[in-house]
Amino acid sequence: MRQIACRAKKYSFLLKELVIRDFKVKYKRSVLGMLWSLLYPILSMTVLTLVFRNIFRLSQPGVNFPVYVMIGLVYYNYFSEATSTGLNSVVQNFSLINKVYIPKYIFPLSKCIFVGINFLFTLIPLTGVIIFTGNAVEGTKCYVNWMYIFLPYSFMCLFLFTLGVTLILSCITVFFRDMVHIYGIVVMVWMYLTPILYDETMLGRGIQMVLKVNPLYYLIGFGRSIILYGEMPSPLIWIACAVSGLGFALLGTIVFKNNQDKFIHYV
Repeated sequence: MRQIACRAKKYSFLLKELVIRDFKVKYKRSVLGMLWSLLYPILSMTVLTLVFRNIFRLSQPGVNFPVYVMIGLVYYNYFSEATSTGLNSVVQNFSLINKVYIPKYIFPLSKCIFVGINFLFTLIPLTGVIIFTGNAVEGTKCYVNWMYIFLPYSFMCLFLFTLGVTLILSCITVFFRDMVHIYGIVVMVWMYLTPILYDETMLGRGIQMVLKVNPLYYLIGFGRSIILYGEMPSPLIWIACAVSGLGFALLGTIVFKNNQDKFIHYV
């Protein structure tokens, strides 16, 4: 991890150019451009809230359902988009890798940073939903509180966890190109195994235990504890977020480093 951080600093200019390139490609010929980063999470939250509000009822009274959904979407969409775009990043840049020496990890890292910038923009509509939804009389109103200063901790853990998974996936994709198609199914299943639209207390105890194996369960739970309930996350959630972030980042670094010299044989 330390080696990657040092070399990322050395190649910061290249990293910056790759991120800028991704922005240009994504929003090329788009009328609204980066405004979609603000509109998409709101539109998704609105549709999902209207469709599922009466199907997946929250068991806790007084919980703001739109904010509940929005928090889950913002966290999960970052993970899903970064890993989905990052897993093919090394393969897509083989022509560049063959011409000049470039540290190969720079490509999945640039994807995580690019999507991470979009993630920061999605916090703007999330803040708007927090402020303008809910009913104070019914107890569903959310209030900005001093504990918000701890939210960046969950963002950093989410970034490290996502980076670790992306490094592993990008490495696998070099050797097994079908991973691009398989992961589309994995992301869909992963979404349903993450309590975004439903309250896990609705499920049986056995299924709840399965959900708690999912690192995103704790990362999203961290944000919900502070934003929805105005409570400090439990020590278990703090530890689980750190273990998920640092553990997967370290694992991804080891897997990628041990296999990157073999990439040249699979061009």
